[in-house]
Amino acid sequence: MDFGLVLQTDPPASGVVDLMKRAEAAGFTHGWTFDSCVLWQEPFVIYSRILAETERLIVGPMVTNPGTRTWEVTASTFATLNDMYGNRTVCGIGRGDSAMRVAGRTPNTLARVSGAMKVIRALGRGEEADLGGTVVRFPWVRPGAEVPVWMAAYGPKALKMTGEEADGFILQLADPFLTEWMVRAVRDAAVVAGRSADEVKICVAAPAYVTDDDSPEALAHAREQCRWFGGMVGNHVADLVARYGAHSGMVPDELTEYIKAREGYDYAHHGRSGNPDTAFVPDEIVNRFCLIGPASAHVEKLRALRELGVDQFAVYAMHDAKEKVIEQYGREVIPAVNA
Repeated sequence: MDFGLVLQTDPPASGVVDLMKRAEAAGFTHGWTFDSCVLWQEPFVIYSRILAETERLIVGPMVTNPGTRTWEVTASTFATLNDMYGNRTVCGIGRGDSAMRVAGRTPNTLARVSGAMKVIRALGRGEEADLGGTVVRFPWVRPGAEVPVWMAAYGPKALKMTGEEADGFILQLADPFLTEWMVRAVRDAAVVAGRSADEVKICVAAPAYVTDDDSPEALAHAREQCRWFGGMVGNHVADLVARYGAHSGMVPDELTEYIKAREGYDYAHHGRSGNPDTAFVPDEIVNRFCLIGPASAHVEKLRALRELGVDQFAVYAMHDAKEKVIEQYGREVIPAVNA
């Protein structure tokens, strides 16, 4: 199993670079960041520094979207980084939650995501792409260049499209039941589309907080540090409920039920521990969606996720123990999972 580290690009950028360097030294293979240009600093500028100061780490957004940048600009940025540092980028893409809404826009349609994926992948390889009537190609892209595109999804249409078109699937929660359900949907769609079920890489992303023991006090603190994640996922779940209903059978009740008490969301606290808009998230959801507890509990859950077909676990490190979780994963968790 590969391991990734997910950070927000809060200033100073040097701190983000240092944490990514530490992650590579600990055995992490991927370095991901949020991409929401109003809330945080521009990630692609920081990727260049990360790539320059690491040797193997693969970097990319979790996730970008097809609305805040034109598709050829996104493709050119990835292709330039790959030309400078080797094929060490991955394009995580989705409809755009915070990036679009904070700028006063609605998230993109799946049709736009589909179009962007095709253009970014083709241009990143040096192939031609149609930008709505104008066909372009980057003449400077070298043979062998690749920009894999991984799609974030929850709903049935997005899962289907991921299986049909994406190089990878990003699932932002670590609940084994929901992981099994959604991975099956993606792989079934891939097979129907004439692809191999294993052709789509599976990445589960969630907060991980390693405690020194399993005392009630330690676990309670870990939950409070990770409760924000249930609120972030809840934004996407609320969109699904609005589209399909709370008990439509199109989306598992295990995903939709917990947002009944959700009242709203202020993106000023997006992705941060102590977010006041996530008080509605019950302890059970934190336990299910996140990895908390002693290192042995993390190893056990990660082994279960790997059995479900998960290729990578990406650690959201938005809590008060960023350095500690990197070190503990490098020392105790990654070696045990990959023994």
